[in-house]
Amino acid sequence: MHDRQGPTNTAWRKSTHSNGQGGCVEVDDAHPGHVRDSKDPDGPILRFAPSSWATFVAATVAGEFGDV
Repeated sequence: MHDRQGPTNTAWRKSTHSNGQGGCVEVDDAHPGHVRDSKDPDGPILRFAPSSWATFVAATVAGEFGDV
């Protein structure tokens, strides 16, 4: 699901691996599974179920998607 209306009490954060070129996503630590494009903070917010987001993050950390 996506929309442009963000929740209140957001805590948007980019990865510490961000290279500052603006090609990153931001995650909302206050609402696990909420993701947005760092280049377009007023754009749509993608919303994933917290359990699905946790599974994706764990797979990424485990290297299941290769060296990205």
